[in-house]
This record gives sequence, C-alpha cells and structure tokens, in this order.
Amino acid sequence: MAQPIAATASSSQLTAFVRAFLYITLTLVLIPVQVVAVLLRLPLSKRLPMWYHRVCCRILGIRLEVFGRRSRARPTLFVANHASYLDIAIYGALIPGSFVAKSEVAKWPLFGMLAKLQNSVFVDRRVRTSHLQASEIGRRLEARDSMILFPEGTSDDGNKVRPFKSALFAVAEMKPRGEPLVVQPVSLTYSRLDGIPIGRHLRPFFAWYGDMDLIPHARRLIGLGRLTVTVSFHEPVTLEEFATRKELAAHCYETVSRGHADALAGRLQPQVGSAGRWDWIRWRPRPRLRDLRGRRRAPGIVAGIAARPKLRRRRLDSRRTKA
Repeated sequence: MAQPIAATASSSQLTAFVRAFLYITLTLVLIPVQVVAVLLRLPLSKRLPMWYHRVCCRILGIRLEVFGRRSRARPTLFVANHASYLDIAIYGALIPGSFVAKSEVAKWPLFGMLAKLQNSVFVDRRVRTSHLQASEIGRRLEARDSMILFPEGTSDDGNKVRPFKSALFAVAEMKPRGEPLVVQPVSLTYSRLDGIPIGRHLRPFFAWYGDMDLIPHARRLIGLGRLTVTVSFHEPVTLEEFATRKELAAHCYETVSRGHADALAGRLQPQVGSAGRWDWIRWRPRPRLRDLRGRRRAPGIVAGIAARPKLRRRRLDSRRTKA
C-alpha cells in the first residue's frame, strides 16, 4: 500500500518539520497551564482545550468548512464519525466538550496525557462493561459537560461510515437535571487537498486504520499541503422521539452517513466566490444579510432589518455631496 500512496502525492519534509516543531512547542508550553487549571478546577480548563485545538488546526494547515448549527444545550451528546487522529483536533476546535475514548488511548505517550487533561472518559469496548461506562458518562453529563462519542468503535478508511454500536447509546436514556439529553449527529469528511478533491486513492494519507504505524503516517501527513475538512452539524434529537435507543443509533448512523456521502460527492459546496479563499475556519449556519440583498423578502421584521444598511448608505452619500 505504501508505494501507490507515495506515487500520488508529495510530502515536504521541511513543512513536516516546521509544523511538528510548532505543534510540539505549543503543546509543551500549554501542558503545565492546563494541569494547574484542572487541579484548581478553573473555568480555563474547559476553554483552553478548544483554543489549543484551533491553533493546532492552523499550524497543521487544516481549513474547516462548517455547515449547520452546533447545539448550544448543556449538556449535549455529540455523535460523530471517526477516521483519523486528526479528528480530535478538528472536533476539539469546534465543540466545547470532552471525548469518549477507548481505554488504550490512556496509555499512549503524550496523546494519552492530552486526553486526560481534556477530561476524556476512557471506556472498554466490551459489551459487558457498557452499563458501567454509560454511568460514568452520565455523571459527566449530569455536571453539564458535553461529550463527543465515536460509536463506530474504531477508525476507518474515510470512504464510508461504519455501523454505529448501540451499546453506548444507553447514556441517552438518562435525563441530566430531569431533562431529556440532547443528541446531535455530526459528520466529518476530508474533502480537498490544496483545493483538489480527495479521491479514494488519497484518503489513506489522512485516515488512520488497520495496522498502520502512527509515526510514519503522521510524518507523511503533516508534510502535505492545505487540507480542507467539511464538518456538518445535523438536527439535534432526543431519545423521546424514538421507541428505543437502537432506533436512535440507527437514525444517527443514517444522518451521519448521509452527510458524509454528500460531502464526498461534492453536494456541500462553499459560497460562490469563497472557494479559493484561505480562511482556516468558515461557519455557514445561515445566509448572511448581504447574501440576501436583491431577493424577495416577506414584510415584517426581516424587511425592517434589511432596510438599515440602505439608510446608512443614504446618509453617507448625502454627507459626501455636501462636502
């Protein structure tokens, strides 16, 4: 597999060195700060990881195009697909929450420490322990901590979404503070490299799965160009809308799979004129006001809001005429 991959894309050793140096330096500087914040239970311990992941995305040349609205409910269980270790930085840059990670991650050098400092919940994928782990997640949700769950159980090649395991969806049956838990499906797709769509032959550069070695894979990946990642926040739901948690798991799987397929097929596109711009993160929750000018509007509040820019331009024009 290594020879075809090497023949289809080039990785710069200088770029890889610079990015790795900046990433490691930033990480080592912020670890003591996060340790103190966690020990003292400061609000900074929840805000710093999100800022850290956003800076890491910029260092690694990752451009995020985000569609939809992130749930503002506290807590929220974000259910997402998983293809690479880059997913952690991407989801962490967009979602103020902690990850539900497999128990092996806690033993990894550096990354295990980072996961612990972000208050991740480590779980064993065995079914017989799922209820105990769901209780641990439930305690975190009761404290209004949002969680990010990868129900596929493992990463894949990024060409499809694996069926979701419904065992950990048992946490959706809990009602933190007496209210139904909000569950929001999220889909992530590695869509373009230097503006060129990423096909099946390039996807192993970014997806980490099977028996791939982490260090060689990461060294090659961070030496590539600018990566565009499409993230879609889908409509939030609750368990009360479904008969069982298995139906909830099936709904989340279908929603995430559909969003992932739309991004792969190019059905999710940036706004006209913005495809070539380099902005490291672009949110698209709704059309901007200036994008609606010239279109028909219903009378009322929207029309009143739209009239303000016109009045402002008249005043500016009148002053310019007097001058």
